[in-house]
Amino acid sequence: MTADPRLARLSLNQRTTRRWSVAEAVGGCLRAGIPAIGLWREPVAELGAAATARLVADAGLRVSSLCRGGFLTAADDAGRAAALADNRRAIDEAATLGAACLVLVVGGLPPGSRDLAGARRRVADALVELAPYAGERGVRLALEPLHPMYCADRAVLSTLGQALDLAEAFPVEQVGVVVDTFHVWWDPDVWRQIARAGARIASFQVCDFLTPLPADVLLGRGMMGDGHIDFPPLRRAVEAAGYTGDIEVEIFNAEVWATDPDRVLATMTARYVDRVLAD
Repeated sequence: MTADPRLARLSLNQRTTRRWSVAEAVGGCLRAGIPAIGLWREPVAELGAAATARLVADAGLRVSSLCRGGFLTAADDAGRAAALADNRRAIDEAATLGAACLVLVVGGLPPGSRDLAGARRRVADALVELAPYAGERGVRLALEPLHPMYCADRAVLSTLGQALDLAEAFPVEQVGVVVDTFHVWWDPDVWRQIARAGARIASFQVCDFLTPLPADVLLGRGMMGDGHIDFPPLRRAVEAAGYTGDIEVEIFNAEVWATDPDRVLATMTARYVDRVLAD
């Protein structure tokens, strides 16, 4: 279905076109010649996982990922139980969608806590519960390390090395990692860790790192070429490690969200070819 063979591995992460429903995002992918989509649980829930799976399959698209599970750091028993239950539901949804992976953003420190080591232990303990469940359903969990500025509130995994330390305790088909350029580009050890990851790379996501960061640093992601990241070396590194899957563009940015989504996709496909695939 892809008119331009250079787009054969490109995927639209649904959050990049936040205002679009699942059906609208699928239609946008078809118009732009994008063969894969990364879905988010909230818009999928509006349509239903089974209906979404049919819609995507009928359009001939792949589901490159489902975002997101995780938030596994609660310190109390009730919070831990609720998180495990929600993640089992997310695994079931990913299985229904045929998603290549379920992305896990593991969670930050519980309110009032300064026990970073304890939070990380709770993530490891939760994976012991969730990985076999995912394996039984043919779903691969993908641990996503986030930039250190998100350590307190979103992800106590800040480097690819930390994510791999956890993932390697489980079968490779059960637990992998996400390499997201926004989160790893700064890490001087990233090249060694990407090579170490090898078959553990479950998802490769791209967007740029902008400065100055906005007041809400979550929205500091930019279109490729608008920031500081040199994409081709990172792409070549994940490919050298053996990754042949989709390359997903995931952008959180107020200006991008306010732009007509079809224009966003036109810019995205052009920048993908010029900035990510360029050697």
